Amino acid sequence: MSPSRRRALARCAAWSPAPSPAPLSCARRRAPLVRTSARPHRAAGPPAPRRRAPLPVAAHHPHPHSILSKKCILSTVTTTRPSPTIKQIWKIMTAESIIGILIPFLGTIAGAACVLFVKNNLPDFVQRMLTGFAAGVMVAASVWSLLIPAMQQSEALGRWAFAPAAIGFALGIGLMLLLDRLIPHLHLNSEQAEGPKSHLQRKLLMVLAVTLHNLPEGMAVGIVFAGFLSASHELTLAAATALSIGIAIQNFPEGAIISMPLHAEGVSKKKAFAYGVLSGIVEPIGALLTILLASHILPLLPYCLSLAAGAMIYVVVEELIPESSQGEHSNIGTIAFSLGFLLMMALDTALG
Repeated sequence: MSPSRRRALARCAAWSPAPSPAPLSCARRRAPLVRTSARPHRAAGPPAPRRRAPLPVAAHHPHPHSILSKKCILSTVTTTRPSPTIKQIWKIMTAESIIGILIPFLGTIAGAACVLFVKNNLPDFVQRMLTGFAAGVMVAASVWSLLIPAMQQSEALGRWAFAPAAIGFALGIGLMLLLDRLIPHLHLNSEQAEGPKSHLQRKLLMVLAVTLHNLPEGMAVGIVFAGFLSASHELTLAAATALSIGIAIQNFPEGAIISMPLHAEGVSKKKAFAYGVLSGIVEPIGALLTILLASHILPLLPYCLSLAAGAMIYVVVEELIPESSQGEHSNIGTIAFSLGFLLMMALDTALG
């Protein structure tokens, strides 16, 4: 072989690929695939649905200032269920809500029935004790059952969550001031009637005074039960029932305070009992009307709750506390106020 031929073969060996590995032995070789015409068996029935991949986290929780977040909020607002009508509210009213509305009225009836069994009039210290007790119950009910839920309903406002409660409270005070000027009435142990001049009898003026007192209580019960029927998380059936029981407890001395003085002034026992019951009939009527108007009340529920609280506080400061302090100096009214406040606070906390 010539030298040029050797150099050409050497160059070809340098550029040739690496030699392939030795073939497998017969024992390690895989059997050849055999194609068959038979297809694999598939179970009868509809095909399994395709599963969609989950959306990314950003789609579930958009940024609060993003356009997607604003669209979600807008769709939530526009698709909100409309307020129930009067017929719908009447259908969803349960037996518990009807009984809860009647509980305060039963307390007034039980208190007015005392005139049928007690011969003598209530002593002054007993009247002051009962009045102070009723004042304590009303103040605690205004705070725990009305004002605090009103601020809880407005938590979305942040630092301004107190604003609806403050506005409603002021409106409640103003409403009672207006009714105090427009309706003639006579307070217990008072000689001069308040409001516009009228020729009504003294007993009717006393009944009007208690009726004016019971009006905000009926409103409070109706507003709380309207919130419960609307499935509000802050207003449960237990909280509404606690408010009804508390108002019934303080209605018991009020029924006795209105019926027994009327009997002492010469009114028969049956008429005195009837006047006492009549003074409390405004509570279930006001509560029922408030529930039936829930379609207009629910959008303004924090304002309505605090409005009832302001009206009740006005009654306490303008009527009950002065009546519990009349006559000879005594701490019985203050002690009874504290007991009533503690009882209502424990009742609302335990049941609510």
